[in-house]
Amino acid sequence: MSSEILLLLVMALLLDRLIGDPDWLWSRITHPVVFFGQAIGFVEKALNTGEVANTWLKVRGAVGILMLLAAAIGSGIVLARLFDVLGALGSLLEVVTVAIFLAQKSLADHVSRVAVGLRRGGVSGGRKEVSMIVGRDPSTLDEPGICRAAIESLAENFSDGVVAPAFWYAIAGLPGLLAYKMLNTANSMIGHRSPKYLRFGWASARLDDLANLPAARLSALLIAAGAYFKCGEEEAKNAIRVARRDHGFHRSPNSGWPEAAMAGAIGIQLAGPRVYGGVKVDEPMMNAAGRAAAAIEDIDAAVTVFYAACLVMTSAFAFGFLLLAAL
Repeated sequence: MSSEILLLLVMALLLDRLIGDPDWLWSRITHPVVFFGQAIGFVEKALNTGEVANTWLKVRGAVGILMLLAAAIGSGIVLARLFDVLGALGSLLEVVTVAIFLAQKSLADHVSRVAVGLRRGGVSGGRKEVSMIVGRDPSTLDEPGICRAAIESLAENFSDGVVAPAFWYAIAGLPGLLAYKMLNTANSMIGHRSPKYLRFGWASARLDDLANLPAARLSALLIAAGAYFKCGEEEAKNAIRVARRDHGFHRSPNSGWPEAAMAGAIGIQLAGPRVYGGVKVDEPMMNAAGRAAAAIEDIDAAVTVFYAACLVMTSAFAFGFLLLAAL
């Protein structure tokens, strides 16, 4: 971590907050994450084949993800050195590169579209929009279920789409950022517990859990801070209280932290029974004392808390820059 890295990160966070992922741009050029996905698909196709023992599938999966991480780190080192040689232009290019891998505005925009869909098209409109951001079966969701799904997606992706990439860039620069994004993309592609990837994706899933461990807990604190500024002191305290108590209700060791914090911040129940690919997942409700029926207004409130949490994080990095610069 250095003052220069923190300054570039603050600028990237501000750029991402203002511009996000414009459709006009990514409809014309390929997003870097697509290339990550292609690399992951190539490695998976090469190594996840044949009739081999489960243990060997785990070994192959571990070798595969380590190769991908090495390629990502190497690419990060090359880019960092190139940007360093280019001086001020290189700094600008690095800011843009970092911003590309952040998801503040795009995440909030996608979640807000669910509220718009519900207001304009009722349940069918909400189901259509929420299907773009969640993996559960939208046909099983009523209006409160759609609202809960959108809010849960916002909270979970705040951690792995905003806080974690910012954290790893602050810690390890471009190599850390690209390695995290490669790992997170691999987890989304091969880390789930389907028959095909149960063994091969085991290493990717476990490494992703480890990489997201600090960001998940930081995201809960940031959501509480956002709730403090937008809702009040009691809501902030409740966010921390519910996160500490209920985070373990989630099947993920990390996602429960931001989701439980958001449930406490806006006073609703989250998680609970859900259907993924026709399979019902039974989990307890987080913040069981909260309102059972989430509403469209709760989506709006969650987005407001989310943006406040993003601003708190950006301000913290800015303070870190000023502190390091003064030393």
